[in-house]
Amino acid sequence: MEWKLELVVLPVSDVDRSKAFYAEQLGFNVDVDFQPNENFRVVQLTPPGSACSITIGKGVSAGMTPGCIKGLHLIVTDIEAARAELAGRGVKVGDVIHFVDGAPVPGPDPSRSDYNSFLPIEDPDGNGWMVQEVRHNAGGG
Repeated sequence: MEWKLELVVLPVSDVDRSKAFYAEQLGFNVDVDFQPNENFRVVQLTPPGSACSITIGKGVSAGMTPGCIKGLHLIVTDIEAARAELAGRGVKVGDVIHFVDGAPVPGPDPSRSDYNSFLPIEDPDGNGWMVQEVRHNAGGG
């Protein structure tokens, strides 16, 4: 049996502000924006190329505090290009880092090994993401 993660709920304080951040600044596709009444709204967004989406909204986060989600990863094949693209879209980006013996070091991994170059970002509520470089599929295989 296959088990596929297809949706992650992110608690946010302002749905319109968060929708703009994810759609306009991060470039996620808006799949759904449904609001049948003033107490419920669901907005589903998907990163380009991803099989997993996020949902933000009103009445969908089961009492979670906005900003409490940390450690979600977005995978890219070029961390420096991703940083430049996000900065160009107005995203507040940190510096690219890699790890040596468990300690963060400035810059991308010198050998550009998979899974060891990161770029931290946060949404307007403080939900934390890591953009991570994985190049082994960059050639399509």
